[in-house]
Amino acid sequence: MRQNPIPYGRQNITDDDIDAVIEVLKSVYLTQGPKIQEFETTFADYVGSKYAVAVSNGTAALHLNAIALGVKPGDKVITTPITFAASANCVRYCGGEVVFADIDPETYLLDINKVREILEKDTHREIKGIIPVDFTGRAVDLEAFRQLADEFDCWIMEDSCHSPGGFFVDSKGERQHCGNGKFADLAIFSFHPVKHIAAGEGGMITTNDDALYHKLLDLRTHGITKDSSKFQNTIETAIGDDIVLSNVETYPNWYMEMQDLGYNYRLTDFQAALGLSQLKRANTGLNRRRNIAKTYFDEFKNKDYIKGQSGVIDGHAYHLYVVEVENRLGLYNHLRQHQIFAQIHYIPCHLMPYYRSFGWKEGDLPNAEQYYKHCISLPMYPTLKESEQEFVIDKVNEFYT
Repeated sequence: MRQNPIPYGRQNITDDDIDAVIEVLKSVYLTQGPKIQEFETTFADYVGSKYAVAVSNGTAALHLNAIALGVKPGDKVITTPITFAASANCVRYCGGEVVFADIDPETYLLDINKVREILEKDTHREIKGIIPVDFTGRAVDLEAFRQLADEFDCWIMEDSCHSPGGFFVDSKGERQHCGNGKFADLAIFSFHPVKHIAAGEGGMITTNDDALYHKLLDLRTHGITKDSSKFQNTIETAIGDDIVLSNVETYPNWYMEMQDLGYNYRLTDFQAALGLSQLKRANTGLNRRRNIAKTYFDEFKNKDYIKGQSGVIDGHAYHLYVVEVENRLGLYNHLRQHQIFAQIHYIPCHLMPYYRSFGWKEGDLPNAEQYYKHCISLPMYPTLKESEQEFVIDKVNEFYT
């Protein structure tokens, strides 16, 4: 029995990370200090977007995006069932209806042809948006989705939690990085410990849209603005004194206005410092993930008990490495017996009891349901040792031979 367990994912905290956090803990600011904007600017540069807005976690990012995009009761939004529930839940937070579309069984991503079928049947134009997910780190072809969305007057919110550093190649042969804002109205990322960039918790929204960017800045802080150019109350009301001198022409420095119902979805300065430190070695970690993926692929490509796998894909960010197998439960338990803690990503959202209550049932999305019967995520993180990966591969092979 191994003494050291092998999880499916793991953060990597270095001395530089610790020093970066300690520096902030010893500074004046713990919450909305200078590291927030530095992290936002650096991250926007990394993905190639114009703006970035740091928030408390990926779910908060999804929720704020849904608000900013105007999701309201009666609106319908399309997304994939093979994702973490938050991708769909953000629509429900705003009272909208989630419409699940099936996946492409080869890519595991939202099937654009299934999405088109749904949109063509939406004669009353109740569908307002699409939330594609870069599942496992494989980039969605957002150029194609943008063309489809424009045809049916829909917005796009890209869930890029699995794919910082990932990209697809567009029709002009150019790399389009996940979250760069060229095709999606908004994109989101997560800094959960098992993600590429760990900040304990945390999330980021990226966009190229000026109006959405400024709206998000207010929404993440209770809907409050201190921008005097946006103020709606008069200066007299802002001052609040019984007697107002006629020569008063500016709002006092203390004044602020709550203009929307926002939330406290802010990131802390020390989380931003950790994220910044991690971002410095993001490409190194990404390259290691791709090497791990190639090793898995080469070892399993000719095995008849491997029914499908993530493979070696240009631009894949490999948050996860998925294989499809028969007797998935047996393999899962076998690996756990040897301290290999593989995971399943994901139980289809439409089969969760909450979404079943809206009428979704087994058989509605056959590709997603078939995928779920066979999928298992093998250990994938930059500090996975070669000997540990060999051990994982050996135990998978051992189970089937």
